Amino acid sequence: MSNIYEERVTMIAAGDLQEFVPFGRDHCKHHPNALNLQLRQLQPASEIWSSDGAAGLVGSLQEVTIHEKHKESWQLRKGISDIGEEVEYDEELYVAGNMVIWSRGSKSQASAVYKAFTVDSPVLQALWCDFTIPQDKSDKIEDSKQIVEKCICMLQSSCINIHSIEGKDFTASLPFQVANVWSTKYGLLFERSSSSHEVPLSPNREPLPTMFSMLHPLNEITPMVSGLFGSSRVQYVADYSMRIVFINAEPSILMTYDATQSLHTVWALRRVKPEEQNAVLRFSEQGGTPQHVATSTSFTVHLRNLSKGDSPMASPFQNYSSIHSQSRSASSPSIHSRSPSISNMAALSRSHSPALGVHSFSGVQRFNFSSYAQSPKRHSACHSPSSATESFLAPETELIVPELCIDHLWTEPFTTMREKNSQASKVFITTDLCGQKFLCYLVESQLQLRCVKFQQSNDMSQLIFGTVTNIPAKDAAPIESIDTMLVLEGNGNLVLFTGIVRVGKVFIPGLLAPSLTMSNQMPRPSTPLDSVNSPSKPLNKHLGLLDEGMLSPVPELRDSSKLLDSYIDDCTFQQLTTFVHSVRDNVQNRVTLELSNGSMVRITIPEVATSELVKRCLQGIKYILPKEIDVQMLVRWYNAYNAPGGPSYYSEWSLFVTCLMNMMGYNTERVAWTRNLDFEGSLSPVIAPKKARPSETGSDEDAEYLLNSDYHKNVESHPLAKALCLDPLEVKFPKDNASHKHCLDSTTLLFPHIPAIFYVLHLIYEELKLNCLMGEGIRSLAVLLVQLARDLNLEAYLDYYYRDYPILVKTSRQTCIIDPVCGMQHPTFFSVEPPSIFQWLSSCLKGESVAPYPYLPGICERSKLVVLSVALYILGDERAVLNEASNYLSKITSGPRKQPTELEEPRGSFRHSTSASSLAEKLVLWMTSVGFTLRDLESLPFGVALPIRDAIYHCRQQPASDWPEAVCLLIGRQDLSKQACEGNLPKSKVSDTQMISSDMPSTSETEEDDDGMNDMNQEVMSLIWSEDLRLQEVRRLLQSAHPVRVNVIQMPEVSDHEYIEEKENRLLQLCQRTMALPLGRGMFTLFSYHPVPTEPLPIPKLNLTGRAPPRNTTVDLNSGNIDVPPNMACWANFHNGVAAGLKIAPASQIDSAWIVYNKPKNAELANEYAGFLMALGLNGHLTKLATLNMHDYLTKGHEMTSIGLMLGVSAAKLGTMNMSVTRLLSIHIPALLPPTSTELDVPHNVQVAAVIGIGLVYQGTAHRHTAEVLLSEIGRPPGPEMEYCTDRESYSLAAGLALGMVCLGHGSNLIGMSDLNVPEQLYQYMVGGHRRFQTGMHREKHKSPSYQIKEGDTINVDVTCPGATLALAMIYLKTNNRSIADWLRAPDTMYLLDFVKPEFLLLRTLARCLILWNDILPSSKWIDSNVPQIVRENSVSLHATEMPSSEDLNLETLAQAHVYIMAGACLALGFRFAGSENLAAFNCLFAFAKDFMKCLSSATASIAGHYNLETCLSVVLLSLSMVMAGSGNLKVLQLCRFMHKKTGGEMNYGFHMAHHMALGLLFLGGGRYSLSTSNSSIAALLCALYPHFPVHSTDNRYHLQALRHLYVLAAEPRLLVPVDVDTETPCYALLEVTYKATQWYEETTEEPMAPTLLPELHLLKQIRVKGPRYWELLIDLSKGTHHLKSILSKDGVLYVKLRAGQLSYKEDPMGWRSLLAQTVTHRNADARAFKPEAISAFTSDPALLSFADYFCKPAANMGQKQEMFGLFSSILYECVTQENPEMLPAYIAIDQAVRRLEKREMTETFDLWQIKLVLEFFNSRSHQERMRKTSHPGFFMNSEFLPVMKCSIDNTLDQWLQAGGDVCLHSYLSGQPTDESQLSMLACFLIYHSVPTPGQLLAGGLEGRRSFSELLLKFKPLKMPVRALLRLAPLLLGNPQSMVS
Repeated sequence: MSNIYEERVTMIAAGDLQEFVPFGRDHCKHHPNALNLQLRQLQPASEIWSSDGAAGLVGSLQEVTIHEKHKESWQLRKGISDIGEEVEYDEELYVAGNMVIWSRGSKSQASAVYKAFTVDSPVLQALWCDFTIPQDKSDKIEDSKQIVEKCICMLQSSCINIHSIEGKDFTASLPFQVANVWSTKYGLLFERSSSSHEVPLSPNREPLPTMFSMLHPLNEITPMVSGLFGSSRVQYVADYSMRIVFINAEPSILMTYDATQSLHTVWALRRVKPEEQNAVLRFSEQGGTPQHVATSTSFTVHLRNLSKGDSPMASPFQNYSSIHSQSRSASSPSIHSRSPSISNMAALSRSHSPALGVHSFSGVQRFNFSSYAQSPKRHSACHSPSSATESFLAPETELIVPELCIDHLWTEPFTTMREKNSQASKVFITTDLCGQKFLCYLVESQLQLRCVKFQQSNDMSQLIFGTVTNIPAKDAAPIESIDTMLVLEGNGNLVLFTGIVRVGKVFIPGLLAPSLTMSNQMPRPSTPLDSVNSPSKPLNKHLGLLDEGMLSPVPELRDSSKLLDSYIDDCTFQQLTTFVHSVRDNVQNRVTLELSNGSMVRITIPEVATSELVKRCLQGIKYILPKEIDVQMLVRWYNAYNAPGGPSYYSEWSLFVTCLMNMMGYNTERVAWTRNLDFEGSLSPVIAPKKARPSETGSDEDAEYLLNSDYHKNVESHPLAKALCLDPLEVKFPKDNASHKHCLDSTTLLFPHIPAIFYVLHLIYEELKLNCLMGEGIRSLAVLLVQLARDLNLEAYLDYYYRDYPILVKTSRQTCIIDPVCGMQHPTFFSVEPPSIFQWLSSCLKGESVAPYPYLPGICERSKLVVLSVALYILGDERAVLNEASNYLSKITSGPRKQPTELEEPRGSFRHSTSASSLAEKLVLWMTSVGFTLRDLESLPFGVALPIRDAIYHCRQQPASDWPEAVCLLIGRQDLSKQACEGNLPKSKVSDTQMISSDMPSTSETEEDDDGMNDMNQEVMSLIWSEDLRLQEVRRLLQSAHPVRVNVIQMPEVSDHEYIEEKENRLLQLCQRTMALPLGRGMFTLFSYHPVPTEPLPIPKLNLTGRAPPRNTTVDLNSGNIDVPPNMACWANFHNGVAAGLKIAPASQIDSAWIVYNKPKNAELANEYAGFLMALGLNGHLTKLATLNMHDYLTKGHEMTSIGLMLGVSAAKLGTMNMSVTRLLSIHIPALLPPTSTELDVPHNVQVAAVIGIGLVYQGTAHRHTAEVLLSEIGRPPGPEMEYCTDRESYSLAAGLALGMVCLGHGSNLIGMSDLNVPEQLYQYMVGGHRRFQTGMHREKHKSPSYQIKEGDTINVDVTCPGATLALAMIYLKTNNRSIADWLRAPDTMYLLDFVKPEFLLLRTLARCLILWNDILPSSKWIDSNVPQIVRENSVSLHATEMPSSEDLNLETLAQAHVYIMAGACLALGFRFAGSENLAAFNCLFAFAKDFMKCLSSATASIAGHYNLETCLSVVLLSLSMVMAGSGNLKVLQLCRFMHKKTGGEMNYGFHMAHHMALGLLFLGGGRYSLSTSNSSIAALLCALYPHFPVHSTDNRYHLQALRHLYVLAAEPRLLVPVDVDTETPCYALLEVTYKATQWYEETTEEPMAPTLLPELHLLKQIRVKGPRYWELLIDLSKGTHHLKSILSKDGVLYVKLRAGQLSYKEDPMGWRSLLAQTVTHRNADARAFKPEAISAFTSDPALLSFADYFCKPAANMGQKQEMFGLFSSILYECVTQENPEMLPAYIAIDQAVRRLEKREMTETFDLWQIKLVLEFFNSRSHQERMRKTSHPGFFMNSEFLPVMKCSIDNTLDQWLQAGGDVCLHSYLSGQPTDESQLSMLACFLIYHSVPTPGQLLAGGLEGRRSFSELLLKFKPLKMPVRALLRLAPLLLGNPQSMVS
């Protein structure tokens, strides 16, 4: 506050004078610029051809080095923070030379540079601009969600630089000379500079557009169009004489000046509508006669080619002027061209590329409008239509589509005396104090400021402009924050105007006024001018009212007599001193004055009001009065408030009251209480800046009067009177004689409106009651209201104020006579009964019907909020908050209006339709939507806030999980608000220190570092698997970066050399395992790491050496002692790269540069990098790789890189049918190329990868052409020259898998493919038969058979069967199609069995089960049901010991068939229950795995064959891991570990791969991921887990190894991690997961302890965090799963909050230590058993802790205060255990109020009202019903506390009645004066018992009632409670004996 007072001392209006120097000017001196930097080597190319075209490079170099004198300019604006919220500083944009400096600063903080830019050539203009980027693809939709980019634009002569505050920068070259650039609502707007000699060269020539727009730095510059009236015809803006003088964003208008007509015009600026775009384009196509058409097309083509050559200089509009000399076609401006913002270097190099033969010169020549006026001929020659190239290329032209359009709104009226150059030099929009808008433009040549009032039409579609008003002015600037403008008059005076009404002169301390006169052309300073009158003729007759009291004080003159003598001539005066020369840089209420001596000062124009109370009252009065009176009232108040040298130490409020009462006609000197308002007796009571008098003469004497008054002398002698002492108790009132009455002056401004003003002030009084912080203000306002109410004879209001402030309203008080004859208007909305918000709420709570509560829109917002929330929550009316025109509120309007008719339906009834909780939810959601926050809630009085707090309490118990953040903050659930605002685990938590947790085995740090598994989130994993060290075990099994241990014992007979060979052979065996490990590691570390963008990704080395104990000697395979297969490790390295890349989480920030940066230097690591690329595709980052780099990688021709890249890109574009990816893949698939194309030599594996890629990109689309090609590719025959001869199986399989993906799950509804006979063709591929003739365009290729492979004309089933089988499975996936499934049934005769490879039986069984998805049951019985009878009866049981023999059956075939069919069924079971952790499935599969292991070691193993059994065991193990994916199940881990140890014998690379994939799946993503069973996941898993494993590490014959990684597409995050919101660490929490009912089971719930993997989300109905330890939290999945999905994708973090007094499960697993458990036992014995020290366990809220410290700890000598402390302790205990700490202040307030009442010290009755509301709330019907419904204890306040308090109040009041209060009460009721000492208790009684006013009682006619029952009847309409009536009855009946007891 202090600074406000200081300011006011020195101002009439201006304050805070500071010298102003633009900050940038100083900064520029120190900023490095082009002079002291070396000359930039590369200028933008467009600049090298300098403007005249001849000087060329030399010219531009000179431009830079010769440093001309700085031309500086700057602009200021209100500071905008990056987020766009209000901030207090100014921002300055300073331009000088090549530099632009953007700084921020305010008067309180020094300026600092925010950004500084230096560009290559002088900056012509710099400005701020916001570009909007529409989110939707369609730019048409105005209101679609848009991102706004805040940018700064710098215009140079040939290009414009644009920098956004996010750090993006763009350079756009300009196709023409720009005269001016403007920032609009949509983007930038350019004005082309029209040079003088651009005259039309021939009559038929179309003028060129002059205005262009650019809506985004990357968009092109497009011409603007202007709409013709009403029609959709539009045309280009091409008028050279039209210049823009002003552009505004809201409303979006621009103002132009027409030089030829000297008129200003206003246009609306908007986006072009689509139909207008078409109209422009059509209009342009028709133009021109035939011979011109050719010319124009030649021109467009020519341009087109230039822009194809991307020459940055050749944008269309430059060439246009010269060429157009022949062509009249209007199409020319709309030619499509980009002005590419290429980097300087590219621009230089490209500009030399010749475009098309003839015209190549034009690519170099810098086109400029001026350069061809002289020689049009040269061009017409070269563009002759005869040139053949152009006509050939003509169809290519595209047109530039205009983006912005201007519509004419208003043109200033034409008058005869227009001068030629009357262009506006400054234009602005200002608002006057009533909110009317004016467009003001300053015409300097005429020294006029012209103001036009404008407003929006009713439908908001257009602006309507009024007449022009001229104000003489030399300069002007708007003062936005106080709705005025500062005008510099011709004689140098600064005058403040609001709209066109003069407020007064501004005197600036420290600057002499230019003349000591009041000299002005106008005699009256306060007359607004009208354009009709000449300036010298005042409009007295219209505006008589306005003159009165518009002060223009002249502080320099102490005496009015000097006025005329001191008439010094302006000119002479101005030579003597400095004077104000111009006004500029207005921001908020600050403005800079430029003085005539060149210096500048910045001043502040003071506010209209600073105190909240005065602001409110002014707002209300302004709202209710007519506009013209408003303005006058405000102008007077402003002058009074900011009077010259006015006393700074009186309160704004008293000034306001005095001013207001004067305007109402009071003589404030003679009204006693205003006299004593704030001053000590030493000051005389003259406050008013003017005497109240009806005269209409000028107002200069007022100032003189004030300055001559003895009051003024007093002020000077009394330096600082005591500041406002608002307590009216101390005021001593002089006893006025009743005879001494004052009459109000009825001629004053506000006299007719007194009742309206009174009513509005009363409503503001009610509004302020709802804010605890405004107590002082309410009391001050009450004093004013009492005076007015008494003068208006409003008994009911007086009684009302008396009840509120019993001691304010004394009976003998002076009243002023208001003469009702003088035209005082009682407004229609005035009610005789005072509206009372508390009374209204009370009626609602009691269930009585209520009338609508009156409110002032925009002023009484709290009243509205409280009324509507109570209507919603207590009355249960949900419609209350839906629309504005509510039944519960009546809007007060200033115009006459009908009273709202009462609705018949009683409003009090509580509707039962909706449940209470949903009402609470609706209330909370609605309150947040209107911006209600906790701070607002805290300032509501506790009784009013109670229903809202109750609703919040209900919501806090059971919130919905998807509420927005603001709601969660309001209900006090930090866990939810944190969830709403962010989801990721705080990154600091995942620091390296916690990664290697203390449980790790103590290996040396260096070893630990590089195994690629140290970035896992240890914290979460140690919660999931807390009991054992299984994670360390997994890590040990999967690490491949350390040497293996080669343990071979040297037998005595073995020579050393042989021993070394033996060791190396053993190592070779172990390496088969090492090379298979990375696959599993990739699964284990999936998506667990966020890379640092400045460092390359660490890829652990694949270590293929060994160490031999005991001496730890190194064993190496490269010693040459044994034969090692070539390229053995190349695929292993590929997998290693994939594993490293898959660590990167999809949410990481990665860009193209980082991917390239990871490229290894040495070629050996190329395979790893190839894998890394594939991994980036799988986690979605590869889409960021630039196309250029992709092309680079593919042209290298490195096989692995191509495979990785193609699979990666396809996986990233899964199912998108992306064309560019399709093209990329097609190049590598001969079948997709046209038959005439050159044969590319594509490696076979790359073809396989490309085919799978096509499947991925077209997944689920059933794209016909793709399906057709893939179908024929399954059976592609081998070609003649050995092509397609090796590894044909993997190609055929890939084609089958791809076909399956393309038609995934479509079954028989393959639209438009019936002629392909897909299923039949696949069946044929599966079982064999005659090959069909190749159709399609590739039949030529397959004419001649292969010279190597003799296949004949039958299908080679061994090649085509697997692909066809899986294709059928995927096409009919989950369709339960029996007929197709029967095709896949295993053969049931020995003869047929001999025809099928046993491993194909596995695939058929799997395929059949996947089709019959719903039949799969997790039981061994079901698995056996898949085995045909003959196999079942005759096969060897897995446990048999000796070999049976049989003649007619081939036992080997049967045994193999048996194991493969069972493995297939097991695999199907794995798919069906993937990621479900289904116990039955697990038990079933585990039993089979055990059986297979037994069988392997039994004697019968040789029948089925070891290899086959190992394969089946691997398949079963994989199935087990699929079912238990991510769960880390211990039994499966043991199986995997057992398999890990088997390294000899049949164990090859493929089996190791399968076992470690099983291990990886088991710990997928470190337990955070699981598998999904969606169609696309199953397709991916089929590719990844194809049950034929490679024999050695380079084996891709049957299945491409890279496809093993596609499991990533089936992994989905499903781990839910509860994180404690206070400590931000993961913790345990109990969940309740509810499953939807399905055909197999009812709706069920289970209660896992989180962190836990959730089941698949589509199976769930809801998830809730269960109490009692944590706050409940419900995630309802019936509304949709997207909320839960987003939680899971952000590391699954679910914030939870511990309840008070609870410990986490980690600290207290069984729940025995919790504090509630201890206290509940002896709670009833004594509440004081609660020790204040124990509170810290219940809450961490510092406020509560300190409350416990200071108010609940008893000290030694307490005495009677002991009981207080006990009470406080129990209140605190109650609040904390009930989780309701916010009720603590309410408890204490109630207690304090009751104590005050008991001591008879109640001076105001607010607290009593609040207690009454609290009691009524708990007795209300709605609350009772709510209590019945809810199960949890709802006592929101202690069950014992309230009755005790109620009882105390009752007792106190009854004692007062008996002790003589009844006499007092009786005299009150009979309307006689009462004893003053009893007043406050009487008011308490009246309020507490709702006693009606005496007026109401008399109206009821209570005389002569004899019995209590009659009284009851009488009082029914007055709604008085019976208990109150019992107390009144003795008084009313007069004989207490007859009262019925």
